[in-house]
Amino acid sequence: MDLDARIPEQIPEQIPEQISEQISGQISGIVRAEHGRIVATLIRRLGDIDLAEDAVAEAWVSALERWPADGIPPNPGGWLTTTAGNKAIDRIRREGKRDAKHSEAQMLTDAQQPDDPEPTGPVSDDRLRLVFTCCHPALALENRVALTLRLLGGLTVAEIASAFLVPETTMAQRITRSKQKIRAANIPFRVPGEADLVERLTGVMVVLYLIFNEGYLATEGAGLRVDLSAEAIRLTRQLTTLLSDPELDGLLALMLLTEARREARIADGVLVTLDQQDRSRWDAALIDEGHELVRRCLEANRPGPYQVQAAINAVHTDALDASMTDWSQIVQLYDRLLAVQPSPIVQLNRAVAVAELDGPDVALSTVERLDLAGYGPWQVTRAELLRRLGRSEESRAAYELAIGLSGNEAEKAHLLNRLASLPT
Repeated sequence: MDLDARIPEQIPEQIPEQISEQISGQISGIVRAEHGRIVATLIRRLGDIDLAEDAVAEAWVSALERWPADGIPPNPGGWLTTTAGNKAIDRIRREGKRDAKHSEAQMLTDAQQPDDPEPTGPVSDDRLRLVFTCCHPALALENRVALTLRLLGGLTVAEIASAFLVPETTMAQRITRSKQKIRAANIPFRVPGEADLVERLTGVMVVLYLIFNEGYLATEGAGLRVDLSAEAIRLTRQLTTLLSDPELDGLLALMLLTEARREARIADGVLVTLDQQDRSRWDAALIDEGHELVRRCLEANRPGPYQVQAAINAVHTDALDASMTDWSQIVQLYDRLLAVQPSPIVQLNRAVAVAELDGPDVALSTVERLDLAGYGPWQVTRAELLRRLGRSEESRAAYELAIGLSGNEAEKAHLLNRLASLPT
């Protein structure tokens, strides 16, 4: 089955036409929110990625068929889990697999009893265990991340490709090859041991941060996917209880300080930039927790990329007003970030801060040296700098390119407003 067939983007053809777009969207939202938990549970029970994905996709179709008429059940997650389990049992029996597979099917009949008395090792959460098993050292780092985003986050190939800045076909091949390698090498879906936790931590943190980012500003669609961001934070919190690592604390701080701004980030379906946000709507408790974690990282004095990014966000959230932002400190932090993680994306973000200190002309000279023309934020940054320099026609062209590169409706709405407000 094709990858995207397992996670339908639209109502399947066999679903009655009278299902309204609103109802199908509500059902799809529930399934996406539950996707990672159900897939992780089925993979643990079956040890078969494809079977788990197919079963969840079939449960989704069943929900689209039955819920509009019967109503959404009181526990939709439980309904989907049971239905997916039954679909998996049916698939096993249809294919005539016996012995071990029938034993697995028997396990699935107890899907309503999630607290199975089995050894769990240091990680008892199925979803967190799935992250670690997908982040096996036998897979290339980018493939580990892509596979976990696919299985745990329920992201489409297009969404993951956008996060990695690669063509959709390339990403589809990566995911397919990763699953083939898992099968060929007989990589077990097992509870990681203590040594595995440390060995795979880097890849796991990359995965969790990308899942968080996709939830904070979804690559495609209407805006925010709260379920993904919340899940990334929950799993990262669990990791901090298992391992003592400053970079892990930095990742959690970065997520919290970013999440704290969620309520102010979109207004009336339009993205609100940091300098224009109503800071009274920021979550003070999350900011306090994030600042405390940043202080803990400073005491450890082992700076890493997530810690430095968290410190940058701490400076932003420490300012009561955008005009009070300490841009000098932010530029210094970006210099440190470039030292530990040199990349054109970091250079681009540093240029935004430089524009506040040294002016848009200095920042623009840096931006235009970066080979990022196909990257939406690069076009946005360039458009804003050209706007400040009074070069309206060039700014207009950059906004139009940025709009074409964006798949997020709230971001597009913001860019269209900026484009419309340019002087003619």
